[in-house]
Formats: sequence, C-alpha cells, structure tokens
Amino acid sequence: MPGLLLIAHAPLASTMKAVAEHTFPNCAPQLAVLDVTPAMSPEDVEREGRALMAQSAHAEWLILTDVFGATPNNGARLLLDPQGQRRLVSGLNAPMLWRALCYADQPLDALVGLAAEGGRAGVVVADIPASAVVVPAPSQKPE
Repeated sequence: MPGLLLIAHAPLASTMKAVAEHTFPNCAPQLAVLDVTPAMSPEDVEREGRALMAQSAHAEWLILTDVFGATPNNGARLLLDPQGQRRLVSGLNAPMLWRALCYADQPLDALVGLAAEGGRAGVVVADIPASAVVVPAPSQKPE
C-alpha cells in the first residue's frame, strides 16, 4: 500500500488531514502532511518531505499538492524518482483526498488515476446558468 503525503500552502495540508479525520477517522492516521510556509523554498520542501517519508516503511508514495507550479508542488517534484515509486497529483481537494483514502490499498498507478478522477469529479458548477434565468420585462409605471 502506498503512503500518502499532502504538501500544500500552510495550513491547507493540516486542514485537509483534519477533513480526512472527520470523514474517515480510521484512514486518516496514514496521512503525512507538510504545510509550506512563505519562507520555505522548494529545496526546503524537498528536505522536509524526504524526512517525513523516511519515518514510514512505505516503498511507494502518492504525493498530493494544492497548486501546480507553486512552491509546494515544485518541492514535491524534487521528491519524484525515475523508478516511479513516488507519484504526484496537483489540485488537491477533498474529493481527491477521499478517493485516495478509500482506495489506498490499490497499486500506486491505479491510485494516481483514482485520486485525479476524484478531484476532477469533485469540481462541479452547481449554480443556475445566466442563460437559463428569465428576467421579467420591466413593468410600466402608471401615468
């Protein structure tokens, strides 16, 4: 079973773990989290990420980050390996995390796809489109 590492702008990683603990209390303890502060560089993120992963016996890791191209993601990219034992998905949201937790027993490659699809499926435009709203004509005022 792959390890799960959340790397995000502080305090999002810890907050997402709290969301996981609320929803899946038995699964959340397996999450490692790294809150990235404004003072941290990608190299700091890499160093702290490696330290967190070293505390676990997992040979494979799924790393979830909040924003592609931002410091948490850039640091996480430094953690990737050519053997594909560490995979990275950005755009962290609750459905992505829940999917990763629910399917954490899957092989890493499958888990990557499941987490990404969970994240995509969790983004829904749920309002009424402006084109569907009928605006009544202004009423005439009596003279």
